[in-house]
Amino acid sequence: MATAGMNSTAALTGMLPSLVLVAALLSLPVCLLLLRLYRRAVLRGMGILAGTAAATPLPAARAAPGAALQIVEVEPAAAPAPTGTAAQALQRGVRGPWRAALVYAGAGLVYALLMTAGSQAADRQQRSGALAQWAFLLWTYLWPGVLAVLLVAAYDARRRLQVLGAYGLVLAAICTFAVSRNPSLRGFALPLAWLIYNGPPSVLLATFLLRPIRAVGPLVLVFMLMLALGSQLLITLADTNDAVLRSFAATGAQVGLGAHGVFLAIIGVGMLVFGVLGWPLLRWLGRRYQAKKFSDQSIIVDALFMMFAFVQAIGFAFIHPWWMLIGPVAFVGYKTAALFGFGLPGGAGAPHTLLLLRVYRLGKRSERLFDKLRRHWQPVGSIRMIAGPDLVTSTVEPHEFLEFLSGRLARSFVTGGADLERRIAALDAAADPDGRYRINAFFCRTDTWQMTMQRLAATSDVVLMDLRSFAPANQGCLFELGQLLDIVALARLLLLVDTSTDRLFLEATLQQLWSRLSAGSPNRGLAAPRLRLFRIGAQSEPVLRALLAHLLARPGEVA
Repeated sequence: MATAGMNSTAALTGMLPSLVLVAALLSLPVCLLLLRLYRRAVLRGMGILAGTAAATPLPAARAAPGAALQIVEVEPAAAPAPTGTAAQALQRGVRGPWRAALVYAGAGLVYALLMTAGSQAADRQQRSGALAQWAFLLWTYLWPGVLAVLLVAAYDARRRLQVLGAYGLVLAAICTFAVSRNPSLRGFALPLAWLIYNGPPSVLLATFLLRPIRAVGPLVLVFMLMLALGSQLLITLADTNDAVLRSFAATGAQVGLGAHGVFLAIIGVGMLVFGVLGWPLLRWLGRRYQAKKFSDQSIIVDALFMMFAFVQAIGFAFIHPWWMLIGPVAFVGYKTAALFGFGLPGGAGAPHTLLLLRVYRLGKRSERLFDKLRRHWQPVGSIRMIAGPDLVTSTVEPHEFLEFLSGRLARSFVTGGADLERRIAALDAAADPDGRYRINAFFCRTDTWQMTMQRLAATSDVVLMDLRSFAPANQGCLFELGQLLDIVALARLLLLVDTSTDRLFLEATLQQLWSRLSAGSPNRGLAAPRLRLFRIGAQSEPVLRALLAHLLARPGEVA
């Protein structure tokens, strides 16, 4: 019995951490490889491999509208003040990320309380300085809640410093108090203990929560963990059971395998079995996502807390293996508190749909802005876009990624007018359990992207076109600009520019397109047509709030 206990403790404190470490480290290169293959498959389906779409001729000349187009640059400091339902939507957009952060912080506190209580119950020998010890453990176990706040809301440097600074100051105060109550305690002992508790899971998280792989990191990690567990399970079984070991050796000898061959075969069979079992698990997660049981953001935060619960509970195995259940219990407490928090009334209102168009050559710049904009808009409504090479891996959803792995990515592409109407009718318009709406990316081929853009522009509440870096080389944007002026009311249209935009070329192009409006355009009869350009520099939280205010402003509120 003692030997069995020692074996289980060694496995829990040695093998399991090693498996998690290997799985997490392998997740990064595997994610990068799979996302690269996914991007290539999507681009191949679009009919392009690189660059922008081919230039589209301007519409035929028509009778010019009666009023000249005024192109007005709006500043973030002069944001309008929406009223009515638009004001409510703006409030959701501004407060939504921080409401989610508050829920996750509260759920993180529940997690920390349960981990602290479990730690105190498991280790009954450490009773000196009980209050200081309790406070230190509570604040240490709250760290994943801080990471969740940084992940869902604090995207700008000032906010991140405020959150981290507040946490660090409280930690320093607790450490100072603990040392004053226990003079024998060395000054570096508590910071070192904090690093032991939180350092390993924080480093592991960095491997699959990096922005380039964040969308699929948790799914890949789950599968890699299954493979890692499978690689060791049969080995551990053979090591603890002589009969099983002899059976494996005899089977290997029958097929001509030596000792090393049997060892590798056992690992391979275990990985194969758990890999086969892991795929249905991933498909189940994909179906749960499609059924709106969780959101893309909640699965990332859940993975964060699950990683901390697992790693931090490993140390309890030195006391007794059963004490490792503290981790799962704390995770269940976190998840229950999060579901309760998101279930509370949060000022829900009618959703607003945003169509996002952009210059595809922006690359990483497009990804950075999109990552910040989506945090504010998804509490307001859904985002629609045509998938392009810049954001194709940032907007991938779990079920789409699994379709790619299954070899059925072609199902995601628009094949014609009837298919487009079916997809628009089936658009996901309901909020996820955390109150955020989803991103609806349309995969189009070279002969369907124009009709898709037209239908999305006509059916979206507001359109934002990112024209940073727009220049004569971006002739593929002419069709979109012409269609926007022709079918979207100017009050629902906002163009994003910065110092990299060729303003002379842009304004000349807009005036030329304005002179070719169709007779049925909602903009032909305007007495004083005004098209807004929003100049964006620093992408701070106040600037993003101003952008949101301009997007949600009603016609009478547009400057």
